[in-house]
Amino acid sequence: MRLTGLAVLTAWSALAGNDAHRLLSRRWDSLWYARVAEQGYGWEVVLPDGAVHSNLAFFPLLPWLERLGSWLTPLAAPDVGLVVSALASLAAAWGIYAVAERLYGAAGVTAVALWAVLPVGIVQSMAYSESLFTALAAWALYALLRERWVVAGLLASLAGLTRPVGMAVTAAVLVGVALAARRERRLTPAMAAGALLSPLGAGAYVVWVGARTGDPLFGYLSVQEGWGNGFDGGLAFARFIGSLLAGPGFWGGLGLVAGLALLAWLCVRCVRQGQPAVLLVYAGIVVVLAVCASGYFGSKPRLLLPAFPLLLPLAVGLARWGAVRRGLLLAGVGLLSAGYAGFWLNASGPP
Repeated sequence: MRLTGLAVLTAWSALAGNDAHRLLSRRWDSLWYARVAEQGYGWEVVLPDGAVHSNLAFFPLLPWLERLGSWLTPLAAPDVGLVVSALASLAAAWGIYAVAERLYGAAGVTAVALWAVLPVGIVQSMAYSESLFTALAAWALYALLRERWVVAGLLASLAGLTRPVGMAVTAAVLVGVALAARRERRLTPAMAAGALLSPLGAGAYVVWVGARTGDPLFGYLSVQEGWGNGFDGGLAFARFIGSLLAGPGFWGGLGLVAGLALLAWLCVRCVRQGQPAVLLVYAGIVVVLAVCASGYFGSKPRLLLPAFPLLLPLAVGLARWGAVRRGLLLAGVGLLSAGYAGFWLNASGPP
């Protein structure tokens, strides 16, 4: 599915006079990650309105891997980012399969296919951190399902070094440990270790940013505020949709309303499906943080990319279909997704 998306993107970019390789590795956030890898933290851009965009907003695990890859190979940091993303997307697919197969058997492959053909699935092939984060999150959740508490805690800590939404993985670990301790009426050393390890990655980076900015308590929040990021419970997003519905962007606003309705329906289906609490907590936090953030409305679809448990009800339903019928549907959706990727990256792209 991903190779099809890349092939369509390459052809579309050639027709549009663009370089697909550059679109995947040297635009938008990939440039910020590469600059951290090459020059370290401390670089910022001051916009005409006075807003400050600092590279401290970008968590360090992907840049660290890009720097390591550039040291070990002749590849430049953005190209190492593409390699990391490609390998991480395979690890994420395997992790999603492992979770779905453990819970719902034959739905595992279908769940992976659905994740591959999401409309913003091309981000899985970019020098972005979504694939790396999803891989760490999926395997952390699988470790929780297997009650491998220390492994889950370590993976959650690494996820916390990858993206701010790492807190969703940490919350899943803490909930999993709490429920297991309640069930067994004791807190084992492994449970305690997993719970203690899970927030260390994100916590260490946030504390370091606070020390770096001279504001130990709110330094990281100030950095995000400079980018226009915040959490307002979705008020800004609601106003944005309202402005579309009231103006020439009516159909776009209606599409967003339909998308939110679908998202709510999937959340309800996950609960009714009886998914384990760790999956519900993880996916719920990812959804809330994505939808209720106050900035970069165009980024919301890709911010939802790691919320793969939302796909499990659809995967279970499709797994009951015949192989030919299911394959034709997924192939058709995959082609539509590939076409959207070509259009998207050659137009505005993911901010």
